Amino acid sequence: MKRLFLFLSFILFTFLIAPKSFAQNAPPDTVKAGIYITSIHDIDFKQKEYAINFWLWLKYKNKDFNFLQNLEVPQAKTVEKSFSTVDSSDDQIYMQMKLQCVMKDSWRIGNFPFDRQSLRLAIENSQYDSRSLIFVPDTIGQHFDPRFTLRGWRIDSCILATGIKQYETGFGDESLAKPHTEYSTFRVRLSIKRDAGGLFWKMFLGMYIAFLIAYICFYIHTDGIDSRFGLSVGSLFAVIGNKYIIDSSLPESTSFTLVDTLHGLTLFFIFAVITATAYSLQLVKNNKSKQAAKFDMICAQAFLIVYVVLNIYFITKANAG
Repeated sequence: MKRLFLFLSFILFTFLIAPKSFAQNAPPDTVKAGIYITSIHDIDFKQKEYAINFWLWLKYKNKDFNFLQNLEVPQAKTVEKSFSTVDSSDDQIYMQMKLQCVMKDSWRIGNFPFDRQSLRLAIENSQYDSRSLIFVPDTIGQHFDPRFTLRGWRIDSCILATGIKQYETGFGDESLAKPHTEYSTFRVRLSIKRDAGGLFWKMFLGMYIAFLIAYICFYIHTDGIDSRFGLSVGSLFAVIGNKYIIDSSLPESTSFTLVDTLHGLTLFFIFAVITATAYSLQLVKNNKSKQAAKFDMICAQAFLIVYVVLNIYFITKANAG
């Protein structure tokens, strides 16, 4: 009787309990994903977004994945599918689609306009988590069209990777021990660097001309002291106006950027020119015209050298960063 009971228990475990246990421990299905970027455009710093067009292909065996309906692009403002095809003639499903996305991103503007940016793109399956689906990157061939040019930028690299993204919620599943869900994600990171030569002079030429206007005050005779004050104060407001114009095209930032550094440096030197002019006026009133002229020449050379050296230092540092 005891042997019969053990035999029946073994049969029950084999046919009812064991399959469920093995199913729970079954490895997730793999999805091989590849991408080919055909265009990146409309990079908008103010709105913190950019547009990207690309081909995406997926290879998998589980028909329930249905990426045509379940494809999700996190961080995308809009996603449009202009073309899609599905081939299930073999023992696996091959899906290819053309997507146009407007992506939101955060820009690093500390070294603007000598900035480097990383454009990030990721895809997930909205219905199946990492227990059922794991992405594998298709790294064969190029990942972007080398013929398309990103205007004003240079493409450094395009890296494909996969990972696990954790959501701190169970999405209503009370059976989970912890209130979080993990989804496999396929990630693309495109590193770009701005070609900033022309843009730099376009933005800062007005600031440098304003400084030079204040600087030439040292070469105006002390008889025209009122003109010296007027030019210096006018240059001060010109630099402030130039800064507001540049800031209007950039996103808000709490950190001190290169734009802030160069404008702050210029404002400080123009203020120093006004201070030196006031001291020269004091010397002239004390009948020390020769000393005032000598003081102006010394300040002119010292201010120019220090200002140029500091500008070269900060610009070189930002360009190397």
